[in-house]
Amino acid sequence: MKTTALLSILCFLSAIAHAQRCDTIYYNGNILTGVGLHAVDNHSTPQRVEAIGITGDRIVLTGTSDAVLQCAAPKANKIDLHGAFAMPGFNDAHTHIADAGIERLTANLDGTTSLAEMQSRIAAYAKTLDDPHAWILGGGWDHTRWPTQNGSKPLPTRQDLDRVTGTHPAFLSRVDGHIAVANTAALKAAGIDATTPDPFGGHIDRDASGQPTGIIREAPARELVEKHIPPPSDDTRRKAIELSIQDALAHGVTSIQDFSTWDDWLILEGLEREKKLPLRVYEWIDFNLPVGALETRRASHDFNDPLLHLGMLKGFMDGSLGSRTAAMEAPYNDEPSNSGIPRYEQDNLNHMASERAIAGFQLGFHAIGDRANDMALNAFQAAEQAGVPEPDYICHGREQAADRKLPPDAIVTTPYPCHTAPYSPSEFRFRIEHAQVVSPGAFERFHSLGVIASMQPSHLLTDMAWAEQRIGPQRIKYAYAWRSFLTHGVPLAFGTDYPVESINPMRGLYAAITRMNEAGTQTFQPQEKLTLNEALYAYTQAPAFAEWREKIKGQLAPGYLADLVVLDRDLTKSTPQQILHTRVLRTVVGGVTRYTAP
Repeated sequence: MKTTALLSILCFLSAIAHAQRCDTIYYNGNILTGVGLHAVDNHSTPQRVEAIGITGDRIVLTGTSDAVLQCAAPKANKIDLHGAFAMPGFNDAHTHIADAGIERLTANLDGTTSLAEMQSRIAAYAKTLDDPHAWILGGGWDHTRWPTQNGSKPLPTRQDLDRVTGTHPAFLSRVDGHIAVANTAALKAAGIDATTPDPFGGHIDRDASGQPTGIIREAPARELVEKHIPPPSDDTRRKAIELSIQDALAHGVTSIQDFSTWDDWLILEGLEREKKLPLRVYEWIDFNLPVGALETRRASHDFNDPLLHLGMLKGFMDGSLGSRTAAMEAPYNDEPSNSGIPRYEQDNLNHMASERAIAGFQLGFHAIGDRANDMALNAFQAAEQAGVPEPDYICHGREQAADRKLPPDAIVTTPYPCHTAPYSPSEFRFRIEHAQVVSPGAFERFHSLGVIASMQPSHLLTDMAWAEQRIGPQRIKYAYAWRSFLTHGVPLAFGTDYPVESINPMRGLYAAITRMNEAGTQTFQPQEKLTLNEALYAYTQAPAFAEWREKIKGQLAPGYLADLVVLDRDLTKSTPQQILHTRVLRTVVGGVTRYTAP
């Protein structure tokens, strides 16, 4: 009787605090709440509970099964987890969901192991097209996975495509999206020939006679072709996005931070209006747009919408290591005539970054090479020194409560806290996406400028086979350097760069804690590996911080959104190989089950 009375009192107090009882309960589980996880593992024991109680889309109570079940509403939905392991849903800090879906609907070249296989897939896709002059599009090929020929791994050429594309123009992206190969018909449609100059920030590969080989490097050059390609229909965009969303949910991802086109954003808004958007999306905007256009787009959607919101501006400093377009301070070891392709001149970048920061935008810069990372840090430093908006400027975050007569914790539709004095670095939450190869002094600069390192550990699973060959034994010490970032007090947020890598977070966890390839036959700079707790934090709570949502996402605690994943094993009691092969049993977003394993 005493136990029952105590449970009733606890339930009563919870009901008073939250104004209603639990309408959904997950019980009899082994639930890691995320409370007690830290960015740097302090060897404390993170909290575990048996049950969570949910009202609407929020958690209102956690504890023992008996305690939480006592708080069930009369018609509550009660889900018995049968002892299964559950944890906060994964928040992928870097995706391209529209591209991932389009790749599935076009010539999907992901995983091809040779040029011949690539050609075979293209030929098969061409047979599905009714119009003999329709464009063949697609991507996912990665020549670094193909057999070596004469000591190297050659890129495909226009002639390689011509053999299988017939009358179709074809334009097919490498897995990283930074280079593509076009066939002769596509080059002709774009007017690219031996006389076409390279645009700034891009490059057209040429053979010994000066003719284009078909390889087009980086967006400024790719756009010469892409502007001639008919855009996908809204129906195609929607189907592509829905495919990617289902893939994310099937892998336990409940939130993504995404860079797709504005047209894709409009599809996401439509899905939300129809109540058919089943996961949370933080969408980024193109950094290069004029400030006025950026402000108009930002104002078009409520920043506080917990399901879908706009925010960060995404800019590209360089390309990729695999394509040798990452901007390096010194030439590539395996291509001494090449140091990559920087996408900006520093002075112009500094001006643009300052202008946009003053307008209250979060900035996130793609940077792979050490030169590119230094360019981004220089721009952030210039932006921080440029000052901040006037006190009455509306910005994202928390406004001065005294001026607006708001309660101290009130959240308003603004990007940063409003202050009369300059911001502290942490309030900007500037981000570098990838931060793959940095200079030795960059770690301290990241810390002093308050920059978030948004990284993708699964990249290492692909890149370790050739990365040291690209940049040599000295620079490789500062590559994929997760431990060094944490040691220097830099926030570390994890994602996948989907579809460059699978959206499966288990691959990222495995890479982070082992720094070994999936076969377990190669180890890469093991001093940079993380503990599992650190990796879990970087895949849940740190991404929430990186998108201004750390108060409502990343933990399974009262007041937080009820976003969780149920797995077929306890990650904390599994070997790395077992983690790599973990299956998702259930994915829950806002208390609603959005995926169950077949």
